[in-house]
Amino acid sequence: MLKRIGQFFLEIVRLVDFAGARPHELSGGMKQKVAIARALANDPEVVLMDEPFANLDAQTRLVMREELLRIWERDKKTVILVTHNIEEAVMLCDRIAVMSSRPGLIKEIITVDIPRPRTMKSMRDPDFATCTENIWNLLRHDVDRAMRENKLSSSP
Repeated sequence: MLKRIGQFFLEIVRLVDFAGARPHELSGGMKQKVAIARALANDPEVVLMDEPFANLDAQTRLVMREELLRIWERDKKTVILVTHNIEEAVMLCDRIAVMSSRPGLIKEIITVDIPRPRTMKSMRDPDFATCTENIWNLLRHDVDRAMRENKLSSSP
């Protein structure tokens, strides 16, 4: 039974050919896919993802975004994603809670009205650009303040 569940989720993340591979034999993207498969195999109602693509190169990050969207379309799980990447949030999320820096408070909740299924082409949608700009405008003051504080603390 467990072997069938593992096989099923390796098929979902398209890693069946690597079922017998050791962790050191997998690329970063493959390891992320395994982590997603492992999370989904427990059939949770909610999937929590904290910076799931942070350590990936740009191309693998784009592929993994599309993989996650494909899996979401299939399973319709609730996914709570933590990311510092604005484009990633807009591409993957239906609602985005924009948080302030210390203390971490929710500044605003943005609804993403970009149609699904979302693909790389969605990033050229004018609504995509407007949404990312609105989020950046909410974050800009905190980012500028953090950079000023960091510069002051690192001065000789």
